Amino acid sequence: MRVDIATLRMMEREKGLGFETIVEALESALASAYKRSHALAEDARVTIDRDSGDVTIFAQELDDAGHVVNEWEDSPSDFGRIVAQTAKQVLMQRLREAERELTYGEYSGREGDLVTGTVQIHDNRVTVLDLGNAEAVLPVAEQVPAERSAGRAEHGTRLRAYVTEVRRTLKGPQIVCSRSHPNLVEELFRLEVPEIADNLVQIRAIAREAGHRTKIAVSSNDATVDPVGSCVGARGSRVLAIVEELSGEKVDIVPWADESASLVSNALSPAKVAEVYLYDDEQPPTAVVVVPDYQLSLAIGREGQNARLAARLTGWRIDIKSETQFVEEQAAFEDALARGEIDEHGNPVASGVEPPDVESGSTG
Repeated sequence: MRVDIATLRMMEREKGLGFETIVEALESALASAYKRSHALAEDARVTIDRDSGDVTIFAQELDDAGHVVNEWEDSPSDFGRIVAQTAKQVLMQRLREAERELTYGEYSGREGDLVTGTVQIHDNRVTVLDLGNAEAVLPVAEQVPAERSAGRAEHGTRLRAYVTEVRRTLKGPQIVCSRSHPNLVEELFRLEVPEIADNLVQIRAIAREAGHRTKIAVSSNDATVDPVGSCVGARGSRVLAIVEELSGEKVDIVPWADESASLVSNALSPAKVAEVYLYDDEQPPTAVVVVPDYQLSLAIGREGQNARLAARLTGWRIDIKSETQFVEEQAAFEDALARGEIDEHGNPVASGVEPPDVESGSTG
């Protein structure tokens, strides 16, 4: 019996599997087929000559412990169509297993990477992306509701996604992706901004409300490189490409600062900040931020979003007050202190007017 080596070489190219993997799978398949058709054979092994394709079958006798005690060559004359069909089925199964293992090996180390795929299945439960040689699952919890309602995930649409997990399953590797993860934005910047890829610019912190707004703080490892300008690009080309990929999600790029007051001030961009007072002995540590009256609504943001993202970016609880409000509260505090109604920490010391609640646009 002989197999066509040229055919195996063609399978090697088409399947992307190693030649040795294919030959070993065929040897195993033929051995399985032989044992099924010859009940007297306790076990068998098959060898295929890698040059000529000649097949040699060795029947084996085993002891009670499963060790080979006798082996002899047996190439039966009735190793015909039915056996060949059985061998083909086993071979295809082994090749599918080898392909799945190859795909798993390719993606198992890619958690944290970006993948690009075409939407293949889209329903209320899950979206499936065709990656070419594998499929990626985009669970509903990892999707952006605004993109779903806008039809961004319709069949045939090309999407980039962030790989969160690669699982080994009986049906092959399952690649779990996300469009809502903050690291998706970080990886898009790494892709679009060469200075980040070259480690000249570093992403220090990121806060995201997927589909609405992202804040990202960057610093430079080279005094001659402007970190914010590098991320924005000429005429905003780099950040606009990322905004387009995120279906119009707003992206604020702010400079990182090691000094906490400066970092809080930068994080509230685009609002202008007048003063920042830090109370790191409070739990949680609180930054009281004073802004010009006309900047109050901008600093707080729609439904508190700007202040909320700034708090996540910096790790500080942020209280935002207008200049007028701050002056009035300070005057009331000093007046109550002078009358002995409160101590210097604002704690009441006698019955009377307690210090006013000075929180305005607070977030935690």
